[in-house]
Amino acid sequence: MKKILIALLVLFSLHLQAQEVIYHVFQRSFFDSNGDGHGDLPGMKQKLDYLQELGVTSILLTPLYQSEFYHNYFATDFEKIDPAYGTLDEYVELVKEVHKRGMKIYQDVEMQYVTHEHPWYIDSFDNPKSPFSDYLYYDDSLNQKPFFFYNIPEFTTYTNSKQKIIVVNMNNPAVRNYTFDVLNFWLDPNGDGKFDDGVDGFRLDHMMDDLDNMGKVTNLFRDFWVPVLNDLRKTNPDIKIIAEQANWFSLGREYFREANVDRVFAFYLSWAIEQFNKKELTKAADSTLTKNPEGKEQIVFIENHDTRRFGSVVGMTDEKLKVAASLNMLLGGIPLLYYGQEIGMKGKQIEGDTDGNDIPMREAFEWTASAEGTGMALWYKDTGPWWDSTNVKPYDGISLEEQRGNPASLWNHYKKMIELKKTVPALTVGKYQVIENNNDNVFSFLRYTNNQKVLVVVNLSDKNQVAGVQLIAIEKVKKAEPLFNGTLLKFKKQKPLTLNIKPYEVQLYELK
Repeated sequence: MKKILIALLVLFSLHLQAQEVIYHVFQRSFFDSNGDGHGDLPGMKQKLDYLQELGVTSILLTPLYQSEFYHNYFATDFEKIDPAYGTLDEYVELVKEVHKRGMKIYQDVEMQYVTHEHPWYIDSFDNPKSPFSDYLYYDDSLNQKPFFFYNIPEFTTYTNSKQKIIVVNMNNPAVRNYTFDVLNFWLDPNGDGKFDDGVDGFRLDHMMDDLDNMGKVTNLFRDFWVPVLNDLRKTNPDIKIIAEQANWFSLGREYFREANVDRVFAFYLSWAIEQFNKKELTKAADSTLTKNPEGKEQIVFIENHDTRRFGSVVGMTDEKLKVAASLNMLLGGIPLLYYGQEIGMKGKQIEGDTDGNDIPMREAFEWTASAEGTGMALWYKDTGPWWDSTNVKPYDGISLEEQRGNPASLWNHYKKMIELKKTVPALTVGKYQVIENNNDNVFSFLRYTNNQKVLVVVNLSDKNQVAGVQLIAIEKVKKAEPLFNGTLLKFKKQKPLTLNIKPYEVQLYELK
């Protein structure tokens, strides 16, 4: 009996984990609680009701630590929270409230670089006797030639300040120990072993074995990350480690194999979704979703803080956005939703010489139809060309206020897809399998468990389509009951299931 109970608990835990839908938030742009223009931690706490209404279960924050860069990569101090976001107490309050609601929270970290304002650099530059002399990588014995990020000696921020970015010497055991100490603090800030105040895992930005492929800081999977991650799991075995492949063309399996991470990003699949091409989707989904080691997972997404907004892809329409939303949520893996994606926000990188080039992909979440008012985090207002050509416009249909009450809106479509993903077992924990059909414009696949089979059929075109879906290989199927769109269909032995599908329509059927 004890073994049965343990097995049931494990299955229940896996089910809850598979229900996870991550909301990736650029918190400076999300909700401003105090009127200073910057999204902040209290603002995140205020909007937890909204996130739960949408259906997401987890929050991924961009870096919190102090930095001269608005995106908070490249730290000036890893141990301090950017004061624009709030205080440590406010952070802990947010985490505790997230956990009270049964949600999870992840931090994004990048500890491979510091700026010239970081204490390590200030103390060690031109000072080989500094206790931090070996914390950074210098190309000379006098510490006069720091190894700069991609050998670029200076970067310009969107406010025109100048910043040097120096590579951290991650081959130094003291740096490895320091990294563990910092990350371990966030797992259990008050040290009581309860984890109600602790982060549920980390996204490791720009993770590499040979840092920046320069041949200087090498063997990081074996000598740095595996020891750090193993020690973090001793503190809390339940944490999840998400690696961003520095090479976006990688499927990430070397990270599973060599770096002992739990999740990687499905870049290849995201590009295939953008193409609305059956052949590319079939190939990418198979490569991404069917060949992962047991217990390892792909993060399925269509946009993030470094990519164009999906709404800005050439030729995008509301109907195509809904198809992308369906694939994002239903294909498998762990779906990730970038803030504002649910209302179709637009934005893509612009030309320029500062980090402001990426602001169009990180603009204020559009809470109101007027693009003004309480909570609008317009921290970049009147600062440059990204503001002059802002995508945040009044009364353009792209706002929560305009979409929430409209049953046909993109926001409500996302809400429905998330609900299906979380409540239909085959979509929650089921495996992925492509299902053949005879129409080049129709993509069909199966999500299945031992007890349930769900067929998903997607019209990738702007015209009505008829598709014969081949179900002969699936045993004992007599009928297809619609879960979303479509009508009840009876299965005739040895004959394809004939479906009529409207332009850019998604149909879901439970096969019985």
